[in-house]
Amino acid sequence: MNEYFSRWYDKDPVLSMSMRTLSSSDDASQIAVALNLIKVIIEHNINNHEFSNIEDIVGAVEDGLIQKGTNRWYDLDATVRTAIQMLERCSEETKQKVALDMAQLVIEKIVQDADVAPDEDAIEGSVLDLDALDE
Repeated sequence: MNEYFSRWYDKDPVLSMSMRTLSSSDDASQIAVALNLIKVIIEHNINNHEFSNIEDIVGAVEDGLIQKGTNRWYDLDATVRTAIQMLERCSEETKQKVALDMAQLVIEKIVQDADVAPDEDAIEGSVLDLDALDE
């Protein structure tokens, strides 16, 4: 990959692909994934001892609520913006772990929206192909 990245999430190929897929999803899907993403971020930060009490959790959510921009695709909804900004503030180690969970959340939402059983064929044909990252 290039040393120059125009977006913070493009540094991680899994996260970049997840964000691209999420950005092209409908609003309801973005919000559903964002709510789950907030939960995943909190869980990882508790497991990594980055959050040690409720004030840490509330503070992270409140920081995510602060609108830093208006031109990004995720600024259109407060829930999505909060989730993405919380992710941006995570440590690199936590971002990598959350990226894998986020990819799974996005895939599950795509499969659910398509009303297809989550089998290999449905996942392989989705926009987000994690196997392609290994090649």
